[in-house]
Amino acid sequence: MLLYILRRLASAISVIIVTLVASFGLFYLAPTDPAGVICGTRCTPARYEEIYKSLHLDQPVWQQMLDYLQGLVVGRTYTSGGITINCSAPCLGYSYGQGQPVTTLLANALPVTISIVFGSAIAYLLIGVAAGTFAARRRGTALDRVMVGGTLTIGSIPYFVVALVASLYIPLYLGFIPDAGWTPLTDNPLKWFSGLLLPWIILGIVNSASYTRYSRASMIESLSEDYVRTARSKGISERRVIYRHGLRAAMTPIATIFGLDVAFALTGALFTESIFGLPGLGLVTLRAFQKYDLPVLMGGVLVGVVVLVLMNLLVDLLYTVLDPRVRLA
Repeated sequence: MLLYILRRLASAISVIIVTLVASFGLFYLAPTDPAGVICGTRCTPARYEEIYKSLHLDQPVWQQMLDYLQGLVVGRTYTSGGITINCSAPCLGYSYGQGQPVTTLLANALPVTISIVFGSAIAYLLIGVAAGTFAARRRGTALDRVMVGGTLTIGSIPYFVVALVASLYIPLYLGFIPDAGWTPLTDNPLKWFSGLLLPWIILGIVNSASYTRYSRASMIESLSEDYVRTARSKGISERRVIYRHGLRAAMTPIATIFGLDVAFALTGALFTESIFGLPGLGLVTLRAFQKYDLPVLMGGVLVGVVVLVLMNLLVDLLYTVLDPRVRLA
């Protein structure tokens, strides 16, 4: 197990480095001048020169990439308006467009995205697994067909359409569900919960449709296995057979999908944050792209890669818990 984890960590680090190098190269192949975009239309030559040199654009690309990787380990210093700013490790760069270190910008945005994603993930996992298990136990009945048809209907509607309609009409006609908004959990837990309730409900309903189908198919397969029939023949209660034997085995493929879905949702919560006006990671990255704020874009790429790699590793380790037959070597 330890050797497997070490091999996966080495592989993860190599993936992160390759992705950073590729992203860095793609950004610099673009014809846009980052210093000119950041400085603006009324930029003085002195200010432009300051930003140009502070971004190290006067150096070769390989040197800039080396400085960036070095900043992740030991930190860097930047100059803005004649003031020297120390960026401690892990330094993801400095945003001259917003006048803040990238680490600070992403640290402020990440709790918003994490709150949205994990709150909704709990909702659609519980709803989807429960509904899928319920449908699998009643396979072939009218209720099963209604549930499958309903999930297909929900899944066929684009998410942004559902989110737009919900953000406009649910707070208007359902007064007990307030408008979406962001309040830090440490400031006011009740307001934090109420401000994220609407996005959680919408994401939970939309995503639970696919998890209902996944859970149903996986449960049907598990309940037809020999060990389930053996458990029933021993006189074990049906509830224990379903939830102790069948559901545990059925959760293995669902765990794979769930882990990857959470990872992609953390790095791609753009629609939700834009529609509901939540200042998360996706919204910060989109605004940085519009202004060609290279340090923020690179920071967003790095966070996304790290999240995807770690979630893949966690899913692999979770296999040994859900399915004792799996052994990592």
